[in-house]
Amino acid sequence: MTIADIAPRTALQQRYWDPALTEPAQWNPVLEALHSHRSVRRYLPDPLTDETLDVLVSAAQSAATSSNLQAWSVVAVRDPDSKARLAALAGEQAHIVEAPVLLVWLADFARVRQLAGDRGAPIEGADDVESTYIGFIDAALAAQNAVTAAESLGLGTVFIGALRNNPEEVAAELGLPPHVFAVFGLVVGHPHPDADAQIKPRLPRAAVLHHEKYDLPAQRDHVDAYEGRIAAFYSAQQLDHSWIERFWTDSRPRRG
Repeated sequence: MTIADIAPRTALQQRYWDPALTEPAQWNPVLEALHSHRSVRRYLPDPLTDETLDVLVSAAQSAATSSNLQAWSVVAVRDPDSKARLAALAGEQAHIVEAPVLLVWLADFARVRQLAGDRGAPIEGADDVESTYIGFIDAALAAQNAVTAAESLGLGTVFIGALRNNPEEVAAELGLPPHVFAVFGLVVGHPHPDADAQIKPRLPRAAVLHHEKYDLPAQRDHVDAYEGRIAAFYSAQQLDHSWIERFWTDSRPRRG
């Protein structure tokens, strides 16, 4: 028996690398799309229209935002030279250059400060930890909405956390004012036919879903089961990885 004989087929099965799973009664195209998410790292050079970009941003703005503060912004980078410089700062990731646009999501605390300054209003607590959380969480929620919107249009995406490896240089490239921080990038474009992007298995639901109280010991068996499944997935991709060992052996700068 080969890997192909036991490989999951449906999106839900692939998400957990478990061929025994069946789709629940509560299933629809939105759930299918969410479970089919995958990171794409090869792109065609076809441009992304302004209309499509506007739709992605409006989808992003439809995400939840703390107290409606909307403490985020996004920079769409299309210029090839700028993308090349940002790709270099993010570890020479070629897909940043290949794709038509790199969206850099920002925790934006400059806008509220400008508004307060224009009105001579004090900003109490603007520099506390909670305020910082708000900007970064809002940016993440918005970006995830944009990902779902992009994939619904047949586009591919991949997050670029490695922009945080060189925050000052990224800020200079994007012309960021004080109090604005690049949280991550998001490559968006038309997947190359040879991209071969796969749905990567996640931990079993029982490893992350707790009932009433958090139960750490109960996770062990589920994590062990996942280690076997992700190993099978990696083997099918002709890779030799251990998910567990990455926690203490992977000290490289962030890539995703």
